[in-house]
Amino acid sequence: MKIDAHLRGKWEDIPEQVRELEALGYDGLTTVEINHDPFLPLMIAAEHSERIGIATGIAVAFARNPMNLANLGHDLNAYSKGRLTIGLGSQIRAHITKRFNMPWGAPARQMRELVLAMRAIWASWYDGEPLRFEGEYYRHTLMTPGFVPENLEYGPPRISLAAVGPKMTEVAAEVADGLIIHPFSNEKYIREVTLPAVERGLARSGRKRTDLEISFSPFVVSGDGKTRAKMEANIRTRISFYGSTPAYKNVLGVHGWGDLQPELNRMSKAGKWDDMSKLVTDEMLHTFAVVAEPAEVVSGVKARYADLIDRTCADFDFVEPERRAGMIAELAR
Repeated sequence: MKIDAHLRGKWEDIPEQVRELEALGYDGLTTVEINHDPFLPLMIAAEHSERIGIATGIAVAFARNPMNLANLGHDLNAYSKGRLTIGLGSQIRAHITKRFNMPWGAPARQMRELVLAMRAIWASWYDGEPLRFEGEYYRHTLMTPGFVPENLEYGPPRISLAAVGPKMTEVAAEVADGLIIHPFSNEKYIREVTLPAVERGLARSGRKRTDLEISFSPFVVSGDGKTRAKMEANIRTRISFYGSTPAYKNVLGVHGWGDLQPELNRMSKAGKWDDMSKLVTDEMLHTFAVVAEPAEVVSGVKARYADLIDRTCADFDFVEPERRAGMIAELAR
């Protein structure tokens, strides 16, 4: 299993942070698109590292278009000498239309087309193919020599797609290099819903399971005293927040908790954020999170997910660096 870490903190701290992550033995680092751009920090990370993979985990796909994603992907992959993975997610309709002021289509169909359009652009750059992509959402039919990048040595980056529901999961398995399973998931949902969707998507593209890298980072509650209590409170809040999303109702539904989603949604619209987490029972917490003492976290993650996934984010920042390195090595074995 490959092990990633999240890149956090101030951008001026990235050089020291990424060197530490390499020394600890991480295979990759990821950035998220929340209150900062996810691509710019990766340029700094690439400059101050030698081997570690860099990835957006995730960038909001529909806030951009295939051409600027293709350009960003090429530039970062070339600069990092082939170490980039573009992790993309759809976000939900309200954010795309109201926060980014971008059009919203049928998400799975639009994502499939966006990835194919990016690959068509890269084919025109790296293989000299004519650019003739005409789809329902995207049209790219002009590429003159002056707009073709000159540093083509490392080729295109890998693409991973984030998914919750079966439709987007099928798209990821059909057209992407990797699948990022949303952290609001669990062993039962992955086995009963996600993996069958993966098989359907792979079948459509004639690929094998080994052609798709599956990443999942479960919630973890661990540490001692105040650290553990703070982590538990945070995870309960995240479960209630994600659980309020209509598109995620089926994740609760496989456990018979589907009726909780409309209630959480109503509370979110009323601004009752603190009260929402109180509806997350201990059973739900232990279903969505690995709740364990530090010495038992790795075995807990492996017991549930070792046969299902290829990589995971494991920050393990609830223990000191020396112990963290050992946990990373144990999880990777």
